[in-house]
Parts: sequence; C-alpha cells; structure tokens
Amino acid sequence: MAPAQRRYTEAVKRADQRSARMLWGGMLLGGLIAVGIALAPSCQAPAEETVAPVDIVPSETSRPVTAPAIEQLRLRVIGKYPHATDAFTQGLIWHDGLMYESTGQYGKSSLRKVRLEDGKVLAQRKLGTKFFGEGLERVGERLVQLTWRSGLAFVSDLTTLEVRETLSYLGEGWGLCYDGTAMVMSDGSSMLEFRDPESLELLGEVTVLRDGRPVAKLNELECVGSEIYANIWQENEIIRIDRESGRVTGTIDASGLLSRDEARRADVLNGIAYKPESKTFLLTGKLWPHVFEVELVPR
Repeated sequence: MAPAQRRYTEAVKRADQRSARMLWGGMLLGGLIAVGIALAPSCQAPAEETVAPVDIVPSETSRPVTAPAIEQLRLRVIGKYPHATDAFTQGLIWHDGLMYESTGQYGKSSLRKVRLEDGKVLAQRKLGTKFFGEGLERVGERLVQLTWRSGLAFVSDLTTLEVRETLSYLGEGWGLCYDGTAMVMSDGSSMLEFRDPESLELLGEVTVLRDGRPVAKLNELECVGSEIYANIWQENEIIRIDRESGRVTGTIDASGLLSRDEARRADVLNGIAYKPESKTFLLTGKLWPHVFEVELVPR
C-alpha cells in the first residue's frame, strides 16, 4: 500500500474510533439524564401549600394515672368487754349475738363460743397437741377453722362445735374470711387466696399492694362487702383492701388500745370481727384482757 493511502486508512480508523467513543459517551450521558429526570419528582419537596399542619396530641395511655389516695383512719372506742387472757386469738367472728374464736399454740389451741358482754366461754372444743389453731370463718351452719402448718381445716357444727369434716390445703393457714362467694385466705405473705367454700380448692389469688408495693405478713382477715380488712402481724395497723385489685384503700391506726401495763403482759393485736347490725368492729389480740368495740373515723 502506498504511504499516502496508508495514512488515509489510519486517519479513517482513528476517526471511526473517536466517533464510536463519542457515540457511547453520548448514549451514557443521555441515559443518566433520563434517569435523573425520572427520579427528580420523588426527590423534590412537596409544594408548601400541600403540607397540612399536624397537632401532636398525647394519647390517653401516655398520661400518668394517679391512684386514689389511701384513706387514713383511726379508732373510736365505744365499748370494752372482758376477754380470756389464756386465749391466743387467731380468728374471730360475730354471728347472731355471739362471738366465735379460734385460739392457737400447740397443746392450747381451741374453738370457742363466747358471750361478748362478760367474756364467758359458753362452749369449747380443744384441737389436740398436734395442731396450732388459726383463722376461723362461718359458712351457713358450719365453722371452718384453719391450722397453721398441718395443711388441715376442721369443719365444725355451729351449735355443738363438733367436727363434721376435715379439709386439706397446701401451704400455711393464717387468716380466713368469707365474702359470700369464696373463702379468702392468708398465709403470712402479701398474697390472698380465693378458695371454694365447700372444698377449699384454690380458685384464684391476688397480691396486696400499698402504693404499688407488696404488703407482707397479712394475718387475720375480715370480709365486709367488697372489702377485706387485714391485721398485719406484729403491727398495730389494720389495712383495708379492695377485693378485686388487691389495692390498699385505707389504713387504720389501732395503737393505744391497751394500757402500757396491759401491753407488757399481752401479745400482738390479732382478731377482727364485724357487727353488721351496728356497723362496728370487734378487735382483740393474743392474750389480751379486753375485746374492744370500735368505729372507724378519719384520722
């Protein structure tokens, strides 16, 4: 090939290569521009007139819920009656003008029928040396008496106090009351158990809370309507509990019932019985010389 022709051929080849590069570059640039145009609407902020103002309103669940205040109560004594100082009171009930009492301690436990006015024990049945008597409640014509660590409850005839049946349960027995539907039972913890009044089968339970914290050492119980009154073991305080929620709705200062000399010879407060006819309470304690009839009044 002549030099001139060779130079021409090479020039054409270089021109074709430049054209190809320009063509591919143009195609790539055009593609990028097309993609940018396609994406542009989604990247743009909406026009100002299309943005509606939004009010942020806290939901009901985000607002703090304040629990009702716990009512502070004290006692007004309206009557004082004799009480047997050998009675280590564990359970106390009032029915048809008479007081029924369960007493504790091994070798001294008993079930008693007592006349309130003079403290006379009208009838008594001892439990035997192996049993420590605890909470007591009436269901119809039956008296149900717990024992501390034996896991047994004695069901007695209301009139004769004779044992008709023995029921069993797991755990310790402390306090007992009947709310018209279920037996409410304590075991010294912060838990209240609901049990079948015929069999003592466990039906449910609730934790007793004061300001969100569990209340331990729940002992003797008294059911009044939808509320449960409970002694706290070794304290001169009674608490009022909402049956459904377990929340403490009231506290009762029960200090000062005994004189200093009487308190030295006695043991702790324990024993609550409600008198529906006068809307008053009977209170006593282990080895106390008196039963007090009281009204609950604001502190």
